Amino acid sequence: MFLTDEQQAILNGSQGETMAKVWKTLVMYGDTFGADKMVPVTSEYNHLVTSFGLKMMTPVFDLMQKLIDDGAISQQKFSVDPRPVDKNVPANFLQNFIFNKIMYATQESYESQLKELGLMDDNAFTCACYLDQMGNKPKKGEVLSWAESSAVVYANSVLGARCNRNSGIMDIMGSIAGYVPHFGLLTDEGRKATWIIKVQTTKKPEAQLLGSAIGMKVMEDVPYIYGMDKWLGEELTDEACAYLKDFGAATASNGAVGLYHIHNLTPEAKEQGESLIAEGAQVYVIDDAELQRVQDNYPVMWKNPAAKPKLCFVGCPHMSFQQLVDWTERVEQGLKESGHKKVLVPTVFTTAPAVKAEFEKTEYAARLAATGVILSYICPLMYMNNPLCKAMPVMTSSNKLRTYTTARYYTEDEILEKITKGGN
Repeated sequence: MFLTDEQQAILNGSQGETMAKVWKTLVMYGDTFGADKMVPVTSEYNHLVTSFGLKMMTPVFDLMQKLIDDGAISQQKFSVDPRPVDKNVPANFLQNFIFNKIMYATQESYESQLKELGLMDDNAFTCACYLDQMGNKPKKGEVLSWAESSAVVYANSVLGARCNRNSGIMDIMGSIAGYVPHFGLLTDEGRKATWIIKVQTTKKPEAQLLGSAIGMKVMEDVPYIYGMDKWLGEELTDEACAYLKDFGAATASNGAVGLYHIHNLTPEAKEQGESLIAEGAQVYVIDDAELQRVQDNYPVMWKNPAAKPKLCFVGCPHMSFQQLVDWTERVEQGLKESGHKKVLVPTVFTTAPAVKAEFEKTEYAARLAATGVILSYICPLMYMNNPLCKAMPVMTSSNKLRTYTTARYYTEDEILEKITKGGN
């Protein structure tokens, strides 16, 4: 990898031992993936994936403290993934004990470290930092040092920014150095599609299910997708962006997609069109039967597959403002049709703190609360890491949550049916 004289000097210790180690880490990372040089991070803000004070993360806490003590703090303010605990989310005494006294006992001290390193503010905890209300929405072409797979794929695909699928810790290293290695999705060649996806469904496909199918097929490759402009239009409206948020999260978690192009819709596809497709790209056709096959093959991790769900999570990744409004209306309508006053399954909608604050200023907040649905900033995945919660029959419309936990996937329509009308 080519380094400038200044970069080589830092690597050799001109700014101290700790900064030299930061640079060494980044250079080794770049060398592993064939990077040719280091390029500046150009976004205003960063996003980190590690937000939770798990006791087992002691080496991370020690590293963070070393960076703070030696003045190696982030050159950017940053947001970070959601908090793991919310007292408003249903949990019994033993579950709460494990959350607060065992699993996340160091949460408060870890958040203090994040603030010293450069956390944007006390509300900067969300996996969807790019939502308008959060203030961390990078511009097209900006180079990022983000982690969090669902945020990276959204930034690359919907916003046209440039970021590799970094791991936790690599995100803060790039932000401290102000540089990241140039390889993969930061390069023009690395953003070429090696898969052609033809969506030929008879109705608008479920975002999370379509993303799952594509992610499991292409894995870490870049897909170019035809047929979605029929359902989403040719402009990135709020509705389209919310759809792509959920779709992308499923491609990134059920596979390892860091970038997708949608014909006539996403920025690079609108500008460059089919020139983004690499020679020899493979083809994958998705119709109604294929989506049904994918869903039917999801494993059921519940101890008793016939159990009635005891909890429902919607919002992984976090819901947008418009999704909260739409879901409020849908839940109200479902309850009206069934004659019930409140949801029949304890249900939690999760969203970013700033979105939650804006939503709570509207009439919809009281209307949603009247249905019995709980609105939270929590990370459902972190909730499900609790062994006592893992044993519960939890359902979700998130393919990411399904992939990483024992939660069971249902489509949004199926979720709505179960929480408002009951049934197995």
